[in-house]
Order: sequence, then C-alpha cells, then structure tokens
Amino acid sequence: MLGGVEATWQESAEVCADAAWQARSIGRSALLFLDPQEIARHDDLTRARALRHLYLNGLRYDFRCHSIESLLGTLASPGRHELDCYTRALRAFALLAQSNSRGYTLMEEVLAQAGDHVKTLHVLLHGLWLAHGLAGRERAMFHILGRKAFADRVDPIALFREATAHRGLGRYAQALAAIDEAVEHLPPAAVNVHADFVRERCLIIAIHEMRDRYLT
Repeated sequence: MLGGVEATWQESAEVCADAAWQARSIGRSALLFLDPQEIARHDDLTRARALRHLYLNGLRYDFRCHSIESLLGTLASPGRHELDCYTRALRAFALLAQSNSRGYTLMEEVLAQAGDHVKTLHVLLHGLWLAHGLAGRERAMFHILGRKAFADRVDPIALFREATAHRGLGRYAQALAAIDEAVEHLPPAAVNVHADFVRERCLIIAIHEMRDRYLT
C-alpha cells in the first residue's frame, strides 16, 4: 500500500510504527512474519523502507538492540541506498538504549533532519528512557521534549518521558506532576500503557520517600 502511493519516510514511519505496536499487542509481532533477508534485498525502495520500519519497530518494542544494530549494519553496507531519517533514528535508539554515547552524535544528526516529526522524536526519547548511567541523559531528553511538537503538553508518552527525566534529576515534585498530567491525557483503553504509568508513579514516590528517610 505504501509503495503504491509513493509514501514519504514520514508517512511510512507513522503507519508502520503504529502497525508494529498493534500487531505486537495481539501476539502477531512483525518479527513472526517478516524475513530480514527479504528487507535487505527488496528492489522496491518504498516497500523495502516500509518493511524495514515494521521489522525494526518490532525489534525496538522488544528492546532487541543488538539485533537492530546487526540488521542495520547489513543494510548500510557500501553500495546500498542511504538509510532514511527514521531508520537512522532507530539506529540511534539502539545505541542510546545500550547507554552508548555514540548515540548522541547520531541523535543530533537525526534531529537536524527530522524537525518536529513526532514519531522520530519518540524513537529517540525511547532510547534515552532505556539508557542507564549515560552522562547527559536527562538533559538530552529535555532537549527533545522542549521542541515545538510537544509544546501543547497533551502527548501522554512525552509527559511520561518527562516524568522519568525529572526523577533522574531528583526533582520528585515535578516528576509526580508530569506523570499525573500524563495519566490525564491517556486514552481509557490504553490499559497496558496505564500500568507503565502507574509503575513510574510508584517509583517516583518510593525513591522520594527513601531519600527523605536517608536524609532525616
């Protein structure tokens, strides 16, 4: 379908990210049906990009960072077409999620091209959210969250990431306010995501209380 309408990389990313998430949520992950070798050799560039977006998002949602790097290492071999911005964002995700500071360089390259494309920004935020002990992590998250795309403060996932960033900096009141705001904007049917938000809220409170006990 995306090939027939000559979809842009942005349109492909928007359709495929949601499709990969929905498929995974019902036990039909794209990883079960797509062959990575087919993605690597497909002649139709638009279709190949869509298949790539589907498969890589399947890996992303499973946190299979090494597999993302491995596949993209094949796709980016000499003589192949340049990878689109969203695909490079997924490479940055894999690096950042493993707390690899090389992800920052690629992140900035992606941000320069992506503008305010929300799906791409969320991929980068997702990688930073998974990072542990990565210097400058929270600052980088706020750098992305400060973009125009999130200025209206109605995106629940962006607010969820904001809560995590505040928590990482020890700003527990701001973290709690952000996660409560995130819950308010979450669709009622997003039960699994709501559970993630509740866990974040409990974590904020638990760390805050432990810190208070330690200091008193």
